[in-house]
Amino acid sequence: MVSPATASNGAWSGAAEAPASGSAVWLSRLRLSNFRSYAAAELETDGRPVVLTGANGAGKTNLLEAISYLVPGRGLRGARLSEVDRQPPEAETGPETGPETGPWGGPAPWAVSAEVVTPAGPRQLGTGRDPAATGRERRLVKVDGSLVSSQQALGDVLGAVWLTPQMDRLFLEGASGRRRFLDRLVLSFDPAHAGRITAYEHALRERARILRGDGGPADPDWLAALEETMAERGIAVAAARRDLVGRLAAACAEAEGAFPRAGLGLAGDVEAWLAEAPALEAEDRFKAALAASRRKDAETGGAALGPHRSDLAVRHLARRMPAAQCSTGEQKALLISIVLAHARLVGLERGQTPLLLLDEIVAHLDAQRRAALYGALLSLRAQAWMTGTDSGLFDDFGAAALFVTVRDSRLTL
Repeated sequence: MVSPATASNGAWSGAAEAPASGSAVWLSRLRLSNFRSYAAAELETDGRPVVLTGANGAGKTNLLEAISYLVPGRGLRGARLSEVDRQPPEAETGPETGPETGPWGGPAPWAVSAEVVTPAGPRQLGTGRDPAATGRERRLVKVDGSLVSSQQALGDVLGAVWLTPQMDRLFLEGASGRRRFLDRLVLSFDPAHAGRITAYEHALRERARILRGDGGPADPDWLAALEETMAERGIAVAAARRDLVGRLAAACAEAEGAFPRAGLGLAGDVEAWLAEAPALEAEDRFKAALAASRRKDAETGGAALGPHRSDLAVRHLARRMPAAQCSTGEQKALLISIVLAHARLVGLERGQTPLLLLDEIVAHLDAQRRAALYGALLSLRAQAWMTGTDSGLFDDFGAAALFVTVRDSRLTL
């Protein structure tokens, strides 16, 4: 086990000296087994930001991905559950291959667990792939030692937002990535949002299957039931997004410092209906539109309108320019600005800050913005987990961060 108590870098010596804040939420202990490149690993922290440094391929991003499964959703990479299982080299045998059984019993798939410090006291979270599931992959979730039926229970304890190098092109590529980013921000306020999205997408796929004629002639009653589910869940999804975008836009506009202020908006037919009428009226309008578009949707697949078509619009306020037209460095700075404003908003409204998982975060940042980022993270008192290949780029943290070296999926202080 790697513990900050054994650190020789002049850092704090234990959890008792962690930042004192009513909004501080952090992982005091992280354990993972059979996860990607890790046979097993355990790390204790003391509430400071965590800096993970090492060569490319050492296992830094895998560790962030493990943490991302402690909140609702499909994790930082959006991978299938079976893809996360460790595949040890053929020549590897013995105890280094990891434990023979997992916390759920039977052959051990991947598992992640953590002790979480919250304003209400310590909590225990655990999750992993269910080895007994047949036909369909399934995650098991434990909260405080007991199995729970929904990932939503994780979100009731912990929130997390992440930025990865792949997201540097978020403003240049399709709208689906921006929707996922926005939905991750919503989850920090409303853990039930994930369940509504899942129900909506399931009904959307089932409706498309029926309209294609899979399994025989379409049943109008079943189609109507699916469209009712889509309308009810879809309007709720759109309303949650719209509400957060409004509040976050105000927080971004008030932000000061080295990072640009971001203007936020939400584009979509369903969102426009919500701006014009109450939610129940928007539901009826959506349901009627789905029924009227069955023939067209049967030809094109999916559905021509709905929250799955919406888009997050971002502008650089000072430059009065869409984010997509900004430089690569400015686009990353805008993303960081949004994430920092979101963390402040969560801390103010929920009384606890989310974890920030920041993969290769200092790429494209000059020295001034690196220092500004470190200062902002410390003032937020959020536990940020950052990765990089050059530990020297994080020197401005000094003893205010816990430095961990990652080499061949092994952790040392």
